[in-house]
Amino acid sequence: MNVFKTARRQIIALSAIALLAGTAGANAAPTAKADAKAGEAPSATTAVARVNGVDITRAELERAKKIILSRNQMASAAMNDEMSKKVEEAALNQLIAKELLFQAGKKQEIKDLDKKIQEKVAEHKARFKSQADYEKALKEMDMTEKEVETFTREDMVIGNLIETKIVANTKITDDEAKKFYNDNKDKFRREEAVRASHILVSADQKASPEEKKKAKEKAEALLKQLKGGADFAELAKKESSCPSSAQGGDLGFFGKGQMVPEFEKTAFNLKPGEVSDVVETQFGYHIIKLAEKKDAETVPFEEAKERIVQFLTQQKVQAGIGEYVDELRKKGKVEILSK
Repeated sequence: MNVFKTARRQIIALSAIALLAGTAGANAAPTAKADAKAGEAPSATTAVARVNGVDITRAELERAKKIILSRNQMASAAMNDEMSKKVEEAALNQLIAKELLFQAGKKQEIKDLDKKIQEKVAEHKARFKSQADYEKALKEMDMTEKEVETFTREDMVIGNLIETKIVANTKITDDEAKKFYNDNKDKFRREEAVRASHILVSADQKASPEEKKKAKEKAEALLKQLKGGADFAELAKKESSCPSSAQGGDLGFFGKGQMVPEFEKTAFNLKPGEVSDVVETQFGYHIIKLAEKKDAETVPFEEAKERIVQFLTQQKVQAGIGEYVDELRKKGKVEILSK
């Protein structure tokens, strides 16, 4: 289940991973700080908010704005004043929430935290093709390697807090899952599907008439072998030019609209166990064998239950994080220094 990872990623979206991997090349124009003197250039170290005595700087806010713009595929130049203000408010609220969670999380012990931080930083760094690419990403985000360690520490501390305080205490009852299923049955509709295997004798659309003729003749010869008792899967492994040959031609289940029309029409008209004649498509010549057919139906509750529980758990965890942040904010002292 990825509920914990999803919820944590949404709350601490301003982590080192996001800053480096998600925003390389993004550009966000700095906004003038509220407490700057007239005519004075904005300072990256100026505090825009203070959380229990800990400053959130203009530089941190600008980076947070870059994250939001990048994740929403927005360009700062295309925003009007109102949009820009909303992005800045959202970024500041995320930073405040992150700081509140980090401060609360530091009260919990994490074994070998420093070692885990170094391992995670090395993992982040390994995602870049070269040291030069890594340094370029750092430069574009106005970050240092030390800051990457700081963000990674925050990520781990907050993640541990969310896991122990919220995820571990979030449960979904059978009644809750069943109610969601009954209220949203349209979301559990499964369309008609078939499972089929095929043998493909390739013939490119640009192939000459002679090449196409040879390919078709080969397909017909293979069909003759099948009618004579040859094993379909074994013949597919030896003769099919489709990657599915490794699985004996098995394509798994597929619904309508997933295959080219000629292939789909034939497959859906076959009966389980039946083998088609040679079918021509843009890829060449196919021999299709139907393995199984599933009629359109509503997925049974027991089959859908795990996904429902995961979805509802994620919703509860997200709500729980929001409530916990609100609680921390009420108990603490949060000052907004930038208007």
